Amino acid sequence: MTLIEIVLIIITLALCIMVVVLVPTLIAVRRAAQSLNLLSETVNMELKPALGELTGILAVLKSAGSDVAGHVDDARRFMFALGRTGDNLLTINRSIETVTGALTIASAWTTGIKVAGKYMLEQYLNKWGGK
Repeated sequence: MTLIEIVLIIITLALCIMVVVLVPTLIAVRRAAQSLNLLSETVNMELKPALGELTGILAVLKSAGSDVAGHVDDARRFMFALGRTGDNLLTINRSIETVTGALTIASAWTTGIKVAGKYMLEQYLNKWGGK
């Protein structure tokens, strides 16, 4: 055997080993590609309806958000009016307290004047009428 024959035998053995190893690898790659293709089709079939539903949900959320934003001004005006009503009730309460205080003082003065008038009348009648 010559050196060329030995090299050709080594090359032939290497090619046979590569074919034996490469064929199962190619089969596994082909199966993986088919599985990936099936997964891609499944994802596309499931993803399109899900995206459609998400688009609908987003439209509903957008309209609800705009409704809420529209009512924020109403709530702000209501709270402002409620604060003004509280201020007005406080003013009315203070006015009533002032009137009540004035009526109390007037009542005390009226009672004092009555008592003083009775006393003076009795003194006058006792002094001039009794003698």
